[in-house]
Amino acid sequence: MTMMSQAAAQPAIPFASSGFLRRFGIWAHVIAAYLDRRAAVKALRQLDDRELRDIGITRSHIEQAVWGLADPDLGRLR
Repeated sequence: MTMMSQAAAQPAIPFASSGFLRRFGIWAHVIAAYLDRRAAVKALRQLDDRELRDIGITRSHIEQAVWGLADPDLGRLR
């Protein structure tokens, strides 16, 4: 007769705290993504207009490009 330990069947983190940890992890990810995007906007704003044109955006489209907002004119430069 084989005996199984009940410790193996129990979750490592109790259910009450796992929801909190999951929400905290999601929130931390959202904050990290926001800070990365802010840094990208800052770096792009330091480029001159020619360098921005080389990567296919204009100064007025920097935030839209970084945040991924849909704009049909974003790829068209005049």
